[in-house]
Amino acid sequence: CFFFFFFKQKTAYEIAQRLVGSEMCIRDRVSTQSTWGLLYWVMPNLRLQKRLAASVLKCGQKRVWLDPNEASEIALANSRKNIRKLFKDGLIIKRHIHLHSRSRVRRMKEAKRKGRHTGMGKREGTVNARISYKVLWMRRIRILRRLLRKYRELKKIDKHLYHSFYMKCKGNQFKNKYVLIEAIHKAKNDEKRAKELGAQNDAKKAKKKKEEPKKVIEEKAPEAKK
Repeated sequence: CFFFFFFKQKTAYEIAQRLVGSEMCIRDRVSTQSTWGLLYWVMPNLRLQKRLAASVLKCGQKRVWLDPNEASEIALANSRKNIRKLFKDGLIIKRHIHLHSRSRVRRMKEAKRKGRHTGMGKREGTVNARISYKVLWMRRIRILRRLLRKYRELKKIDKHLYHSFYMKCKGNQFKNKYVLIEAIHKAKNDEKRAKELGAQNDAKKAKKKKEEPKKVIEEKAPEAKK
């Protein structure tokens, strides 16, 4: 008992180093609880306000921005009406949707329409694989048939001329719409000329028929005098 009082007392640092198992867990838990407690009082929890703002603004919670400098004022807002007021004042903001910019894609497409970036080094696959012959044919024939229907509805061509050109389109006679329009105008002019010539011939024949009786009378008159 006499020698017990002469032992050196251990410091708090030495005791903390020898803490093991449950004792160490208790120490850590106490320290973290005190730290989080301080943070809780410093920065209020704004989960409710964020949820209400997302509902009011009709967007996700990630797009809602709450002003960190006005956290205490935002924390007092516990209704949608108050959230709307804060949104109006600018303390709550609805972030823009972040999208990938398509400006470079549009610029490239515009250049490709002009014929850039389409050389042999940029091509992959056969001609038919890049765009099918059938697709090209369907596009062309639909354009031609649409034009013929339009002309028929506007009475520019009759049903006979329509059928004639329809079958010619089917037979791959016209390369594009402009060639077909030229062919239609030419056919109409030829038809008109044929009608004019026919009318002239009919007029000549009618005139001849009128002149024939006079000639017969003139020929008979000299015979009668003799």
